[in-house]
Amino acid sequence: MDKPLSNRVAVVTGASRGIGRAAALALAEAGAHVIALARTQGALESLDDEIHAKGSSATLVPVNLKDFEALDRLGAAIQERWGKLDILLGNAGQLGELAPITHIDQPVWDEVMAVNVTANYRLIRSLDPLLRASDAGRAIFITSGAAHKQKAYWGVYSVSKAALEALVRTYAAETATTLVKTMLLNPGPLRTAMRRAAMPGEDPLTLKTPEDLAPHIVKLALPSWTETGKIYDFTQDGKIIEPQPPA
Repeated sequence: MDKPLSNRVAVVTGASRGIGRAAALALAEAGAHVIALARTQGALESLDDEIHAKGSSATLVPVNLKDFEALDRLGAAIQERWGKLDILLGNAGQLGELAPITHIDQPVWDEVMAVNVTANYRLIRSLDPLLRASDAGRAIFITSGAAHKQKAYWGVYSVSKAALEALVRTYAAETATTLVKTMLLNPGPLRTAMRRAAMPGEDPLTLKTPEDLAPHIVKLALPSWTETGKIYDFTQDGKIIEPQPPA
């Protein structure tokens, strides 16, 4: 079987379930060594079993992404063992509460911003030298249509994803003359726990699955991928969207 990611190292956040788990398995099947980050040790061990069953390998990192110092240590550990990082998938996210902005409590706001924005900033800061050390560093971050729609009651999630997009596009601009390619990925509605929490009355069988999305993540992780600073829209069959400036 062709393994286009052989000898490549990938970090995946939120790897214990949903998009992160499906992506970790797909990257491993394509030959990458997966450094899997999640809070739940048991779920990570289950993922590890599946990765080994595919003939690949993983390193498990049970961590809360709000432990920012741990993300700094992650970069140091990767540097010591591999000296580079080829793929970063910033997938982990928090929905928070669907409520009016004026009803969002400060702890909820802080949690969503910490996981959806600040953790990704800390990952970029920690792992940037390692991505630059790769012959084809690829950084992929999961965004959402909520970043652009500003729907009522989705405020905290919407604001966090808009901030994430600004962060990632800025990083893409700062690495434009390097070998690092940085993309946002809009998966649209998928059959995930977050989607169930947001849309409890929706029939999940009408939705695509994280497993449907996973091959597209592998595509963005390939050394042959050439786009940067753009949005890959899974809802439009992988259309590449140029972020638009304000009117």
